[in-house]
Amino acid sequence: MIRFYIICMLCFWGFSACSKNNSTANNDTANPKYSWQQFAFGVDLSYVNALEQYGVKYQANGITTDAYTALANAGANVVRVRLWHNPQWHASLHNGKIYNDLADVTNTIRRAKQLGMAVNLDIHYSDTWADPAHQTTPAAWQQANLATLQDSVYNYTLRVLQHLAAQNLTPEMVQVGNETNSGMLWPYGKVENGQFANFASLLNAGIRAVRNFSQNSGIKPKIILHVAQFQNGQYWLNGIMRAGVTDFDIVGVSHYQQWSTLSSMEDVALFVTNLKQLSGNKQVMVVETAYAWTNGFADNYPNIITTQPWNGYGVSKTEQQRYLTTLTQQVIRGGGSGVMYWEPAWITSGMRDLWNTGSPWENATLFDFDGKLLPSAAFMTERYRF
Repeated sequence: MIRFYIICMLCFWGFSACSKNNSTANNDTANPKYSWQQFAFGVDLSYVNALEQYGVKYQANGITTDAYTALANAGANVVRVRLWHNPQWHASLHNGKIYNDLADVTNTIRRAKQLGMAVNLDIHYSDTWADPAHQTTPAAWQQANLATLQDSVYNYTLRVLQHLAAQNLTPEMVQVGNETNSGMLWPYGKVENGQFANFASLLNAGIRAVRNFSQNSGIKPKIILHVAQFQNGQYWLNGIMRAGVTDFDIVGVSHYQQWSTLSSMEDVALFVTNLKQLSGNKQVMVVETAYAWTNGFADNYPNIITTQPWNGYGVSKTEQQRYLTTLTQQVIRGGGSGVMYWEPAWITSGMRDLWNTGSPWENATLFDFDGKLLPSAAFMTERYRF
């Protein structure tokens, strides 16, 4: 996700409007705690283990804590984590340490489950970022043909799940691919000229691995297939289903207002309902979202979420909470099952990524520049109308 948006942040502006009078949460009773089965309030904490290496500290209610604990106490019931196949390039950035490989992801899942949270395992099927503009086949699979890639996807997916199950860390959800608008494992799995067949065969290989694993597992992971932005959902969903991809549980959508073509917040509910109907009444979740709480900077890394807010919303801590609460209510109104916040703990530090040092996400986190939990995290414990 982040690679696509850093490179293309100036190319995809969405224009949308939303009235401040929208019906949102029912505040008659404060601070309910939802189970993930009732509604998934997720947080993607894929960067946190690395951030801690660079000395990042977090606080909640004046007490120093870690991001997992702070967000679990704030109402998060799911941790989402990305898995890269073999990200050896991390070693040159992090003093020989590698993150987002299976060992690091295992640590993340363990920390999440120790706090009673469910897990959404986001398998990128790449050594690096997979998103609408980049779906690079892992180096180890570069010479494979389509049939061999299908076997590789199946065996790798099954092996990952068996590794986690052996440590009692089976995830409750598995994403087969990340933001797969244009397919996965390019060039063989790339969607071009409306041709989804190769991509569908790779998706089905991953799906089959999860289902076969589930036959002997107490936890039977729900399968998520993931598209970026609601406006792309119908074309993508029709494409994969017509190509024979039907055995999945959840349609996952990235929703960032900056790249959305939706005209109002009410459109979120309409698009959720539409995707449920098109998919044959499968669950629909927003598996990535974020909203800025400030226009400020804490470092020299240009921010991705820019100063342009969605019409009807400002940029402040209060407006961030109002946006997230309203978005969640609209997802619920449309029949959706979850909202997951992308990298809410990615505040600035000495951590370097592929492009710069610091954080381009610091103004769109759920912690302030000093690592203090923002009031907007309370959107996960609003009393919503189901």
